[in-house]
Amino acid sequence: MTRRRTPIRLLLLALGTLGLAATACAGGGGPGQDGEGGSAGGAASGTVRVAHVPSTLFAPLYLAQAKGYFKEQGIDVRLQKVKAGQDAVPLAAYGNVEAVVAGFSAGLFNGVSEGLKVKVAASMGASTGEDPSPTALEVSKRLADSGKVDDPADLRGRKVAVAGGPGAAGGYQLDVILRKSGLRLKDVKVVNVPIPDMRTALADGGVDAALPPAPFTTAMEEAGVAEALAVPPKGTVATGLILGSDFAGMDTSAKFLAALRKGAADLQGKGRTSPKNVGILAEATGQEAGVLRKTPPYQWSPRLTVDERQLSKQQDAYREAGLLKGEPVAIEDMTR
Repeated sequence: MTRRRTPIRLLLLALGTLGLAATACAGGGGPGQDGEGGSAGGAASGTVRVAHVPSTLFAPLYLAQAKGYFKEQGIDVRLQKVKAGQDAVPLAAYGNVEAVVAGFSAGLFNGVSEGLKVKVAASMGASTGEDPSPTALEVSKRLADSGKVDDPADLRGRKVAVAGGPGAAGGYQLDVILRKSGLRLKDVKVVNVPIPDMRTALADGGVDAALPPAPFTTAMEEAGVAEALAVPPKGTVATGLILGSDFAGMDTSAKFLAALRKGAADLQGKGRTSPKNVGILAEATGQEAGVLRKTPPYQWSPRLTVDERQLSKQQDAYREAGLLKGEPVAIEDMTR
């Protein structure tokens, strides 16, 4: 029998992701407690702990930190790296961090359905719909040159690499790409492959296609391993800011969002590629500034508005793929 991942089990998995299991046990930071790991020791004192996987998707966060926008609001933001943002969401629910920037996964919808106390407070990097794109469906050069795959519809029954598997944010992005060609997520074999390993998987024939973000797209194309097949439609967004419900109701969260929006305002127009901003993002993500300058940027709403329409479509895609349990979640109950 498959064991259900209850909110408590999700928390324990998330604590392992962040390496906080011992802290939570020693400090009483588990569910319903106000120990050192809980929200009483964080936001109440003006400190906001943010779990993140370094990515240009979350550029407003890094700009707000580097430019002092959080300090202007009188808050101390502490970034904590995690292996997988979607697995860290329960940490926000139980006060081990105040916020998580991550992809909106099937696990988020299942968690909220089972009582996980979190709120989606902002949508982050959205697709431009342009080619080149910050995210692209890349097909093996071998298959492209053979003529066997020249449209996403030709991927029916084939293996497609998505970091985190079909229930990850990338699974939704793949679904919206496939829909333009009459397919659905369930019509391909989604394989969970870490983004840095996708190039090798394509070269070795382990997968037929992959959905990496830039600059990995550019790297595999320049290496002659893959070529772009399609990109997500303009406005496709599957990532954002998730807050613990308790923190979402505090004044500190409003200040945190105000600083983030100031960071997003700096990314409008030419700000997306300005040398100063690119330098900040290079330092925050560990990528070379020269690589980022060649990387197609995402786009951000200046107000970081939650795109409830995209959240609804995402939930529908996961449900159609058989990845969700229970009744559908009311999107308005997930947002602020």
